[in-house]
Amino acid sequence: MTIERRNVGKRLSDLVINRASGTAYLAGQVADDPKADITGQTQQVLAQIDDLLFEAGTDKSKILSATIYLPDMGDFGAMNAVWERWVVPGQTPARATVQANLAAPEYRIEIQVVAAVPIPA
Repeated sequence: MTIERRNVGKRLSDLVINRASGTAYLAGQVADDPKADITGQTQQVLAQIDDLLFEAGTDKSKILSATIYLPDMGDFGAMNAVWERWVVPGQTPARATVQANLAAPEYRIEIQVVAAVPIPA
């Protein structure tokens, strides 16, 4: 079994790829600029997800599931507006949106995804 870990830190890896099962697991992603509003933070997080998926050799059309964490469900509509422009029509993943306290109060959103990756021949 080949497991690849990318951007490995003391507590987590940003990306773990299991080539044997054809899956990539992304750690929860938060905005680089937490001063942005929910729209800006969502755009930042989705761009980070795009980058990590590219690093894994896949893309957003292959996302299997997404879990979105919002401290304030009042941000649900604005987050969805950005999400709906970003996802690939007809390729939307299974998704849950959960109200949760995040690691720091300035974060308005965190997203974690699992995606399919090609299995080596």
